[in-house]
Amino acid sequence: MNEQQQPQASPVGTPFPPPRRGADWMFGGVYGTVLASGLLAALDRKGGDYTPYYDASWVLVTAATAGLAHGYSHHMTTHQQGSVGHRWRVLARALWHEWPMIAATLPTVLLLVLAGLTGWESYGVTAVGLGLNAALLFAWGAIVAVRVGYRLTSALFIGLADAAIGLAIIVANALIK
Repeated sequence: MNEQQQPQASPVGTPFPPPRRGADWMFGGVYGTVLASGLLAALDRKGGDYTPYYDASWVLVTAATAGLAHGYSHHMTTHQQGSVGHRWRVLARALWHEWPMIAATLPTVLLLVLAGLTGWESYGVTAVGLGLNAALLFAWGAIVAVRVGYRLTSALFIGLADAAIGLAIIVANALIK
């Protein structure tokens, strides 16, 4: 028996692609959290002006743009015959399914806004943000793995693998700077 439950196939000829499952939330959550971590690390520069509101807006704009590009590319690779209205509805659904990626960047955006309101130094914000995002990566991996059918032990290892991505960004940030 498989460790993970297999998704059911959608009936042939349905007007829309099958609904997204928990694994797609994980993809969007992990991708958005990694994106936010990379941007947080890249936007923090020693000796430069610290602009947390500007940085927060760039994290959000980049996440929205990445979500649009990703949803559009999924739509284009699953082209289906149908009316123009039908294709627009399928595109709208593909774009809507990218919300987990954008939502996953919100903790970083809120942290940067909080830093702007409180005058928090960039080094501390970056360190806390990267640590928070590594913890969120663990949570994304473990919770969604349990939700799609993995046993708890396997789900915790998946969470650790996701957290390792966050730790890799922390190490890269330390080495590059």
